Amino acid sequence: MVRGKFLLIEIGERHYSPTGRAMKFSAQYDQSIEEDRKYSKATPTGSVEMFVDNPAALAQFEIGKAYYFDVTPAEG
Repeated sequence: MVRGKFLLIEIGERHYSPTGRAMKFSAQYDQSIEEDRKYSKATPTGSVEMFVDNPAALAQFEIGKAYYFDVTPAEG
């Protein structure tokens, strides 16, 4: 498994979905935070974009908050 720490930097609307939101994340790195120094060795830069059209899921996201992204192989 690979883990990265990403900061939610933007939540935007899309014309094709009145309820969904597009979210953009950027790799989190703050030299003053020990955990960020650890993650910066494995995921120093990067971005993630996703579209979510589930109100319960969207309620869990906040601009300016960091989130972990875990990557594991999908089988099948």
